[in-house]
Amino acid sequence: GQLARVKQGKPFLVFGGGKLTACKPISDHDLGDFIAGCLDDPTRHNQILPIGGPGPAITPRQQGEYLFQLLGQAPRFKSVPVGFLDVVIRVLSWIGKVLPAAADKAELARIGRYYATESMLVWDASTNRYAAELTPSHGSQTLWDAYALWASGQEAPDRGEHAVF
Repeated sequence: GQLARVKQGKPFLVFGGGKLTACKPISDHDLGDFIAGCLDDPTRHNQILPIGGPGPAITPRQQGEYLFQLLGQAPRFKSVPVGFLDVVIRVLSWIGKVLPAAADKAELARIGRYYATESMLVWDASTNRYAAELTPSHGSQTLWDAYALWASGQEAPDRGEHAVF
């Protein structure tokens, strides 16, 4: 979602310093393949299955650094304090008591705060941390592959009302 911003010369947005969280991004195709595989595999039924894409876990900062490198630009980041989301949530929740649309935006901000502060990796209770090595990988398209396609002109998937940027 930030490709257009960066192409326009705008900074890559991160929460905190961009190193608070990490994930193993998975493409739409690879995720669809994983889900379809669940239908025919009884060992995947009736449970919560962690999944990530191929490759190592990466932070938002690493995502931005790679995108700038790919586009031949000097890295520029804008760091948004996580506390800013807390203020937005409180204000929108208060306004939401009168305007339901604001309550919906407050909930969206709560979800955003969650994703800004929690890694999308398997939680290892024995070490009390997120563990990339315990997060299963599936598929073949890395985020770097997707960035290269999108930067070369292939249109990125339209997220519609779910788009953040």
